[in-house]
Amino acid sequence: MNPTTPRANPLVMLALALLLAFLWVIANPTAAFALAPAINYTSTDLTERDFSHQDLEQAVFVAAEMRKANLEGANLRNSMLTKANLLGANLRDADLSGSLLDRVTFYKADLTNAILSEATLTNTMLDEAVITGADFTDALMDRYVVKKLCERATGTNPTTGVDTRYSLGCDG
Repeated sequence: MNPTTPRANPLVMLALALLLAFLWVIANPTAAFALAPAINYTSTDLTERDFSHQDLEQAVFVAAEMRKANLEGANLRNSMLTKANLLGANLRDADLSGSLLDRVTFYKADLTNAILSEATLTNTMLDEAVITGADFTDALMDRYVVKKLCERATGTNPTTGVDTRYSLGCDG
């Protein structure tokens, strides 16, 4: 090795690699979730659409308008619903495990017996949503949202057997 050749700092190289990976995820969010192509409903009006009991695993619903959509029993595992509007939607028995639910409106939505384990629910509105029997195990949520949900959490999820209050980490 030539003594005048500069060596790259391994920490700088690691930081650069992480930055490039982050930029790739931002530029291609679908690829961040799956290698196979996903169903993409970005910025689509899906008001009152019936998706009941459909396999929508890894689907993308970014900024989708889904007011009163029927997603009962749908498989939405590892899906991306960032900024989606699910006002009054039916998500009874839906599986949203591992999904990204950032800035989603679930106002007056029915999440009865839904599975949201390991989902990310940041800045998500769950006001007046029905959460009876919903499983939030290991979900990432804002503390004040968890506190509000604990005020009305009841039931046990029939699929996972997990108590809703327990899955939220409610006291008592």
